[in-house]
Amino acid sequence: MNIDYKTVGARIRKVRIEHDLTQEALAELVGISTSHVSNIETGTKQISLSTLIKLANALKVSVDELLFDNVIHSNTKYEKEIMRYLDDCSDYEIRHIIDLIIATKASIRKNIELKKKFENS
Repeated sequence: MNIDYKTVGARIRKVRIEHDLTQEALAELVGISTSHVSNIETGTKQISLSTLIKLANALKVSVDELLFDNVIHSNTKYEKEIMRYLDDCSDYEIRHIIDLIIATKASIRKNIELKKKFENS
């Protein structure tokens, strides 16, 4: 499995900005150089596990939140993200969104079954 360092870096940048931190401030909290933070955020530098943990702690997020696109079993993060989108919805809007989710899920599963049948024939 390949880790998408650009996506991880973009997520770190997004969370850093949400916390109103500069790259310099984050670098100081983590104990790395500002240029290293920049390289991590652009995905041009691979991040070590220890630095990832330090960044997650400094940003007050879980490592899973920074890696969830790379982790197969990451339902908790997706559930949190869905809840964030639903947070300001009315009951009426939520009902329609649920209907869309049900229809989308059925369509995805149907397409998966068709793909399996096609591949097996």
